[in-house]
Amino acid sequence: MFENIDLGAILEEKTRELVKGLLNFIEQLSSNLREARAENQRLRDEVNRLKGEQGKPDIKGNVEAEASKDHSSEKERKKPRKRQKKEKTVTIVIDRKEVVRVDQAILPADAIFKGYEENVVQDILLKTDNVCFLKEKYYSPSMGQTYLAELPSGYRGQFGPGIKALVLAFYHGGLMSEPKIIEFLENVGIQISKGTLSNLLVKGHEEFHAEKEAVYEAGLASSTYQHIDDTSTRVNGQNQSCHVVCNPFYTAYFTKPGKDRLSVLDVLRQGRKRVYLLNAEALAYLDGMPFSEATRCILEAWRSEMVMEEEVFLHELDRRIPILNKQHRSAVLSAAAIAAYHAECGVSIVQTLVCDDAPQFKWLTRWLALCWVHEGRHYKKLEPVVALHQTLLKDFLTRFWAYYDRLLEYRQRPTTVDAVRLDAEFDALFGTPSGYAELDKRMATTLAHKGSLLLVLKFPELPLHNNPAELGARGRVRKRDVSFGPRTEDGKQAWDTFMTLAATTKKLNVSFYEYVRDRILKKNSIPPLSELILNAASQLLPAQQTFSLACP
Repeated sequence: MFENIDLGAILEEKTRELVKGLLNFIEQLSSNLREARAENQRLRDEVNRLKGEQGKPDIKGNVEAEASKDHSSEKERKKPRKRQKKEKTVTIVIDRKEVVRVDQAILPADAIFKGYEENVVQDILLKTDNVCFLKEKYYSPSMGQTYLAELPSGYRGQFGPGIKALVLAFYHGGLMSEPKIIEFLENVGIQISKGTLSNLLVKGHEEFHAEKEAVYEAGLASSTYQHIDDTSTRVNGQNQSCHVVCNPFYTAYFTKPGKDRLSVLDVLRQGRKRVYLLNAEALAYLDGMPFSEATRCILEAWRSEMVMEEEVFLHELDRRIPILNKQHRSAVLSAAAIAAYHAECGVSIVQTLVCDDAPQFKWLTRWLALCWVHEGRHYKKLEPVVALHQTLLKDFLTRFWAYYDRLLEYRQRPTTVDAVRLDAEFDALFGTPSGYAELDKRMATTLAHKGSLLLVLKFPELPLHNNPAELGARGRVRKRDVSFGPRTEDGKQAWDTFMTLAATTKKLNVSFYEYVRDRILKKNSIPPLSELILNAASQLLPAQQTFSLACP
């Protein structure tokens, strides 16, 4: 019925606007109906659950039906690239060479030796290397003291560096569960208990924890921007949040009880003790809050350039404004904490966050770069039922991703002329009404985020999406699916530390297993990861400096 409607063919303007309004009304009714059906099903399931019955089974649809619900933009965003198969044998380390000889009995008398033909075969040896150390023991009667030889580095306890490194690599790098690691070791011939394995994974890793902190400090100093995201996690059965911060050189994990703005700020401040500063910047953040006139006068009178410790600030806040509600109190604490963060000296202050539009990421940094992929998902979630609106949405998405491609090209060769042109194209793309009300509403929201979406025009080194942080969060999700969650604070710290080190070594092209083994043996033949991060970042520094001079 609505498939062949052409609004352009309706000459009378009032009639055309009426038809347009009716079509949008149909879309609104269809959307309300979908929401009502989903809510009704949820309520039915809850009623059945309370009766002790089961709800509607979650039966997966066929491929076509599932594809229609897919909100991913990978198909539109990614462009096909010609792939060239790499020569694998170039990077293979040869451990030994063995000559394979031809049976002389089958050779004719006139056969002439023509050299060798190489055939590289990869293999691995899995066998025990159990050692019985005979430690020399001396006793000095004159000194009354016994002297006992020390074991080599890495051989403290009942298990050597090979097993210690392997279980850490399996658990954190390979995402294996503890029962499967025990099963593997038993098949090789190693006898180990569940408790001992848990201790190997969780306890006695102070040096690794220290290197993780150094990695994060170097990572914050290595780039003008940081990606950030979070995902839920469980600690001893309780809900917490895992915060992921990264850039091209590292990925760091931090598990915190909450995901509010102050928790995110604690992550960016590397866990330093909270401090507060109620200066002009902090009061500017609070301009949009619906405070009473009396509260605003108190805050203005309290304004100061003195940084306060948390206990002092909280005491002063309770004394001056004792009746603040929870939302207003949280806003004051956040504003003062962020102002104090921006005033800190001698530490890395993040200038730009690349993230989604979650409220906890706002105010924290000078610049906020929103993810274009997240923005595209909002349009993919629209489900028009009118054929005209389906066509309008499809055409818009084509233009959306074409504009995204032009931004990618601009990042490679930025010019002032192109920046001005792309700025105007943004206004035309998102500021021109389509007639499809839901699409126009979404475009208006995107237009309101123009400054954060087009920050790349000022800083071309900024990425256009937040995929690195999302991939980091996905790593924690997979780990959570396999091992559910740590049960102790030591376990939580171990998860954060080794997931950080595993992800960072991968970005630095360092074997995580070899890195762990190197540190356990105390060889330190692999340089500190923080040093590798800064060395990798220094190669991009000249280009960033040039751009900063061009765009102050």
